[in-house]
Amino acid sequence: MRQHTSTAPAALTEPTRLVSAGWIALFATAWFGIWMAQLTPVQLLLPQQVEAHVAADAHWVDKVVAFGIISGIAGVCALIAYPLTGALSDRTIGRFGRRRPWILGGALLFAGSLVVLGLQDTMVGIGILWSLTIIGFCMLTSALTATISDQVPVNQRGLVSGWLSAPQAVGTIAGLLLIIMLSLGQFVGYTLLAVLLALFVLPFVLRIPDAVLEPVDRPPFTLRALIAGFWISPIQFPDFGWTLLSRILVNFGNAFGTTLLLYFLQDGLGFAPGDPAQDALLTLTLIYMVFVVLASLGLGWLSDRLGKRKMFVFLASALQAVAALMLAFVPSFDVAMVAAGFLGLGYGCFLSVDQALATQVLPFAAARGKDLGIMNIATTVPQAIAPLFGAFVVAALVGFQGLFLLAAIAALVGGLAVIPVRSVR
Repeated sequence: MRQHTSTAPAALTEPTRLVSAGWIALFATAWFGIWMAQLTPVQLLLPQQVEAHVAADAHWVDKVVAFGIISGIAGVCALIAYPLTGALSDRTIGRFGRRRPWILGGALLFAGSLVVLGLQDTMVGIGILWSLTIIGFCMLTSALTATISDQVPVNQRGLVSGWLSAPQAVGTIAGLLLIIMLSLGQFVGYTLLAVLLALFVLPFVLRIPDAVLEPVDRPPFTLRALIAGFWISPIQFPDFGWTLLSRILVNFGNAFGTTLLLYFLQDGLGFAPGDPAQDALLTLTLIYMVFVVLASLGLGWLSDRLGKRKMFVFLASALQAVAALMLAFVPSFDVAMVAAGFLGLGYGCFLSVDQALATQVLPFAAARGKDLGIMNIATTVPQAIAPLFGAFVVAALVGFQGLFLLAAIAALVGGLAVIPVRSVR
């Protein structure tokens, strides 16, 4: 594969020109629609849809296990879809560029699957359609994430990555408020999210140019080479390996600390199921959201200004570990509100700075999409399997305290994992 060189074709060169405020606005708008369409189902619509097929008097663990199985199957699909679609976008030729066809195609599959998901009334149908939804999400986001490496210079990637991260919190809250305040049913809720996804992503596809890869510059294709490319040796490319390990661990830590929060409020802090517990969850989510936005934008920008990434990744991980320890040892709602702030501050910082760090340790210019797809696995898969694993930890082992201790350990070790990275400060 071709590495970064001064004579590389336009599609493979390292960008040096700052992207404009308009570019960033369209990029952020696209991510707002993506996160709203992906996280609102995870937080509200999909659990409700799954629980409708579980016995009404079932223990909460049974409901989480059912949801975890659906989510875990989709996680396996993401494990394949992210690097595969990223690799294919790396090789795409045509006048529309490498990334735009995959952004558009992924958005259409994502949106269409959401609409059909809203019509499902069997567990098999829900599992199949949610898996197709996640495949579309992976197609879209692997290509869109690669535009950072394609078009954004290194000294602006912390800021731009912040505009990938901040919409995550805002999009989740916006989606939840839309569904709850408008009292939307299953099908209408999914359909609204699908329409909004298309409306927010299309401006980026239509307005942002994408460098064309000439056929002569496309690497030779063999199935064996494609499969072999999914393995990046941590010995040959240690900075990539350490960054990937850090991302896996920190995202597991965050997922363990957040995915079962509603059940912690009910079974750990004694909030009554229904409105009291949901109101408490919304309060914590709003606090978390505010700090995610502030940290992802502010600390991402500061990381660019200082030219440093690793110290911010470690700080972000430590803050998440502190939040988890607070929940483990001082289980009260007042402490949970403070912990939500620490968790949002830490995870917001991690989302933006770690994304910038990831773009700087990619082995090959010609495989940015595929390599970032591998990196993105470390974000999606932990979120997919954490509910199932977390429910097992709480029910079969040591309760919520053990779950939060596990979250703290994962986050802290994940922060330490970036220390050996040498090519980035």
